[in-house]
Amino acid sequence: MTGLRAAFPGLPRTAGNRYKMGVMSTVAEQLRQAREAKNLTEQQVVEITKIRTDHLRALEAGNYDVFSAPVYIRGFVRGYAKLLNLDVPQVMAALEAELAGTTKFAEPPPLTEHPHSLIDFLTLHLSKVDWRKGLIGLGAIIALVAVISVWVAWRHHNPLKGLRPAVYRSAHDASGDTLPLPAPAPKR
Repeated sequence: MTGLRAAFPGLPRTAGNRYKMGVMSTVAEQLRQAREAKNLTEQQVVEITKIRTDHLRALEAGNYDVFSAPVYIRGFVRGYAKLLNLDVPQVMAALEAELAGTTKFAEPPPLTEHPHSLIDFLTLHLSKVDWRKGLIGLGAIIALVAVISVWVAWRHHNPLKGLRPAVYRSAHDASGDTLPLPAPAPKR
């Protein structure tokens, strides 16, 4: 008995022959045949995997148009294949090949011919910035620049800069170039 038939005794002979000839069945056929080989009903699989019944039937029929996005298909197939103890990487590779052949889930063409421009680089790195920390850091830098600017302006400010030279005139009309003596400080 072949290794596949030993692993899945309920596998029909035609499917076993298909594997011997090297023709691989679709992911839908693999899932359905593995479920039947383990004697699991659809309802049992639904209860275990929490996949809706209509989605499970669509997966086993290969009707991927029921799903809105390929991420759901990939997730459901991965979980279903794990439950059935299938080779998950091999099943996922076959699924990717099948999805690439569909018009609905094929990869869209690239938006530009040169995806690594300066704008792409900047937007990528700006998208990684934690804006809360960035705004705090920017605020600290602005505050530091403001404090330094005020200090430099104060250090260079000369209040006598616009004052013209003048001759001192005493309030008592005393002639001479001496300044009056200050009044004595009051006694306490």
